[in-house]
Amino acid sequence: MSSMFMKEVMMLNGRIVLGMLLLIGILAIPLFYPLDTAKAAPEIKDAIPLQPFIDGSESGEVLVLEPGIYSGPVMIDKNISIRGDSSVTVLNTEAESAITIRSDGVTLQGFTVQHLTNEPTAAIQVEGDRVEITGLDIQSQSFGIVLRGSVDGLIHSNTISWAGPKSATSGQKGNGIDLYNSHRTQIEDNQMTGMRDGIYLENSRNLTVKGNTLLHNRYGIHCMYIDGSSVVDNVGENNSTGAMVMGVKNTVVSGNSFRKQSENVHSQGILLYDVQLSRIQNNVVEGNRVGMNIAESSGNAIRGNAVLRNFIGIQLVLAEDNQFTRNQFVSNVIEASAMDSQNNEMNENYWDSFQGLDLNDDGISELSYEINPFYEQVVNRNSAYQLFFQSPGMLFMSSLFTEGKEEWTTDRSPLMSMKAESLTAETGAQSVKETTEVWIIGCILLGMAAFIMIYTGVLRK
Repeated sequence: MSSMFMKEVMMLNGRIVLGMLLLIGILAIPLFYPLDTAKAAPEIKDAIPLQPFIDGSESGEVLVLEPGIYSGPVMIDKNISIRGDSSVTVLNTEAESAITIRSDGVTLQGFTVQHLTNEPTAAIQVEGDRVEITGLDIQSQSFGIVLRGSVDGLIHSNTISWAGPKSATSGQKGNGIDLYNSHRTQIEDNQMTGMRDGIYLENSRNLTVKGNTLLHNRYGIHCMYIDGSSVVDNVGENNSTGAMVMGVKNTVVSGNSFRKQSENVHSQGILLYDVQLSRIQNNVVEGNRVGMNIAESSGNAIRGNAVLRNFIGIQLVLAEDNQFTRNQFVSNVIEASAMDSQNNEMNENYWDSFQGLDLNDDGISELSYEINPFYEQVVNRNSAYQLFFQSPGMLFMSSLFTEGKEEWTTDRSPLMSMKAESLTAETGAQSVKETTEVWIIGCILLGMAAFIMIYTGVLRK
């Protein structure tokens, strides 16, 4: 009797241990999927009016705000600087912009702005030149920072996030940074989360968009009719489109990483539409529905990009006279698709599915690589055939399909091996880190589960 009792006690202890492990797992979830910790907005009736402080400041003065909640809307019409820290909040619930800047040379730095109105206004409206906005935490139910006819500005190290209901559609939101007719503006090291477009640029020249982080927006970066600008070293994840570049000339898109744009049927890493004479180089597009979509664009140099694990690696539609050099296409379901696209040169790209022949040992195949459209055509007719990706039967059928071969997209001198140096170190390290963390956690949990199963099984015997 006592022996059976002891076994039951030990089995109960095993169940308790298992329950504790499950509880620990549940409590650990926020470490990997942070909960929504947004604080409730303070009451506007408790706020201190900010406009009298601005009115009482002299041109050129630095206004340092004491900790507290200040009410908007306010208008700045003189050359002053306003500084604060995380203990300072400017709160606005009116239909106007929280802060409107109409003077040149204004600086805002360090505080929080809560713009809690769904009217099409901005947390900060900039209409002056040489304005600097640095280190603000902007929480908006409409637009974040809007620039209109403002030149030589600096928007640096700000955080802009959606403060409205999670159920809001992209059409009900505003853009994080919205710029129109504002030349020579620098937008650097900002983070935009949950907005319509993270950064929207239109009808402007000589812009610099560098080092920004764009998460869960409709479009991470949206360029319309810009010229002579650079979009470099930005990171976008889980947007509908990483970078939508339209009507653009003489622009550099380089060193960006756009990953996991795949939730929407039209999701893509980079879209080039009506882009001319630009350089698209050294970007990483990974895990998107379409890695790079190039439509009605010509005269562009597309070089050194890593196109990884997308459903369609690169898609050409009415694209002409572009040069594709030293790009890497790895683990894409459909490596390339071309429709009504002519005179595009492909040279020295790496295709992981290609088996070439290098007779002179120079790393370049003497055999060209024709991109067979058979699999794409089959999948377009019946998506269920995706299940047969890289199966022996599908590969055999593809080898028999040669109709219109002279019009297939062709790399005349494909590389025999992948040049790892073209992948950004940061993105590679991030992928390795994420994979390592998943494996470590999985092994620990698997080991715990195996131990408990063996332990309880022995007790039962």
